[in-house]
Amino acid sequence: MSSYHPIGPVVGIIGAGQLARMTQPPAIALGVELRVLAGAPDESAARVIPDTRLGDYRDLADLREFAQGCDAITFDHEHVPTEHIRALAAGGHAVRPGADALVHAQDKAVMRERLTEIGVPCPAWARVAGPEDVAPFAAEHGWPVVLKTVRGGYDGRGVWVCRTPEDVAEAFASGVELMAEAFVPFERELAVLVARSPHGQGVSYPVVETVQQDGVCVEVLAPAPGLDQEDAAQAQRIGLQIVHELGVTGMLAVELFQTAGGLLVNELAMRPHNSGHWTIEGSATSQFEQHLRAVLDLPLGSPEMTAPVVVMANLLGGDDPDLFKRYEHVFAHDPGIKLHFYGKEVRPGRKIGHVTALGADLEETRARARHAVVYLTTGEYT
Repeated sequence: MSSYHPIGPVVGIIGAGQLARMTQPPAIALGVELRVLAGAPDESAARVIPDTRLGDYRDLADLREFAQGCDAITFDHEHVPTEHIRALAAGGHAVRPGADALVHAQDKAVMRERLTEIGVPCPAWARVAGPEDVAPFAAEHGWPVVLKTVRGGYDGRGVWVCRTPEDVAEAFASGVELMAEAFVPFERELAVLVARSPHGQGVSYPVVETVQQDGVCVEVLAPAPGLDQEDAAQAQRIGLQIVHELGVTGMLAVELFQTAGGLLVNELAMRPHNSGHWTIEGSATSQFEQHLRAVLDLPLGSPEMTAPVVVMANLLGGDDPDLFKRYEHVFAHDPGIKLHFYGKEVRPGRKIGHVTALGADLEETRARARHAVVYLTTGEYT
């Protein structure tokens, strides 16, 4: 039998995607040992975290076995059944965020009900059991109507923008539970990251702009360019209000619509988030270190930016899987560019990494990030 024993706290992460993978470097620096629950040994985090356990996040027995010896349990995704999270907590495990908080990121209707109750601005919405419920909603709020899966759905999946009753019927043919929202003619999309520890300390990062393409985030601009100070402060207040009212422990990402009439909350994620990857180099405390501090109830770190402008660009897979042969040009062309590859098999359109550029001028910094992404993906110059 091995005599190995951890010399620091053990944080168990359910899920072994790139979020768990990017949590490993700050864990090493803090002397925290990570354990991940992976579905397969070749998943992103399983490739770099020695204490990888194989199991099914939907199986309570697997979860209970995984949790033994962990000082805190947290998540790489929101798909763990709510009743299993409650069972882990009832068994004495520190699950952060807990089921009462996480359900608001798992169930969009529950999230909308709670945010409406606490006065957070949201699009008009309604629960709908079938196409017959959408017609009166459309009569009140107009077409198009946005239908969303109540549970699941990400990166534009599980969302139907319905312009006719025929579109509504097609969405319901998917056979999943849906909710209706009014279509929002937004000016742009924003996000704010906040963190909260169990004893109630909270911090907010600067508000960022997220640039979407085909429902997938392709760029994050920090801070959000041209954002009025009052709007920025309101977004941070909204984030801190939600994280405290819902009792979240760890990182909370609040995705927002900026409209002519003000800010509206679109989605929540209770974990590190794609809109915060810029913080690895662009903030005094990355979102991944912050999440570890929060789930271990340590004092939270400074969210101060390390440069006037930070641009993060997502790297999506192209037709050529050999990215490494293009590293030489990217690094020689721009020694300041930072590349994060997630250790995933390259497939067209798959999110396989990101690049980050720091600078003083937005357009120049943005061009540097775009050049790196385009060349890594296609081998062509911008």
